[in-house]
Amino acid sequence: MSAARFRKTLLAVPWVWAALLFFLPLAIVVKISLAETAVGVPPYTALIDHGALRATLANYRDVFADSFYAGAYVSSVKIAGLATILAVLAGYPMAYAIARAPERRRGLLLLLVTLPFWTSLLIRIYAWIGLLRPGGVINAVLESVGLIDTPLQMINTTAAVCFGMVYAYLPFMVLPLYARLERLDPALVEAAGDLGATPWRAFLSVTLPLSLPGVMAGALLVFIPCVGEFVIPDLLGGPDTVMIGKVLWSEFFSSRDWPLSAALTVVMMAVLVIPVLAVQRTLGEEP
Repeated sequence: MSAARFRKTLLAVPWVWAALLFFLPLAIVVKISLAETAVGVPPYTALIDHGALRATLANYRDVFADSFYAGAYVSSVKIAGLATILAVLAGYPMAYAIARAPERRRGLLLLLVTLPFWTSLLIRIYAWIGLLRPGGVINAVLESVGLIDTPLQMINTTAAVCFGMVYAYLPFMVLPLYARLERLDPALVEAAGDLGATPWRAFLSVTLPLSLPGVMAGALLVFIPCVGEFVIPDLLGGPDTVMIGKVLWSEFFSSRDWPLSAALTVVMMAVLVIPVLAVQRTLGEEP
């Protein structure tokens, strides 16, 4: 095999992978979203029946006409955005500390960051239930030291959902940030200090601007799965915590309205394309 053909084969592998695991499933979802609900298996009508096209946009009209779905989208974006901001605030110091640690210790520190991934997400969220419930560890400690008289209502709240998401997706913020910070030349910060900048001024003028691509990449990796998250809102959230992931589950399994669920999914993906393209353009302009 020639070198040119070998390169073409290597470039074809990711495209084949994307076609099988992204474009083909997406085409199936779009197809279902254009169908009508039916009683049967599968619970939707065929798009082509006896040679006639029976596609409909009624499901998309229902999505945009019902304020409940719009509220679920807005709530999902707000909660995911807040969780992303908290992940940045928590992940940046961790990534910075790892990047500035002695090289022999960085591997161990990165291992500790990814260690939670060795356990199922479901088990870790159940552990948070044990921490946050009225008779849980946190309330017991606060009562024992006299800070509270009655248990705090921490579970079944939006705050619990946010902290659960931060905990679950924090490594996705730390790793790209560390990769960016580890590449920065320490001589740049030293030069800023030689020119009279204080450590804080040097950080704001040199380190932070140069690490922004890592911040944006990490924020994207956290924000996107948080928007469609189902397990964490279902276990830690209350009835007032309405997110699009819970709505999709309800429409798909409880109502068995697959076409409407597919339309909700397509709209959600269209909403998420905007920040993805913005970040991709910014990272593409990176010198």
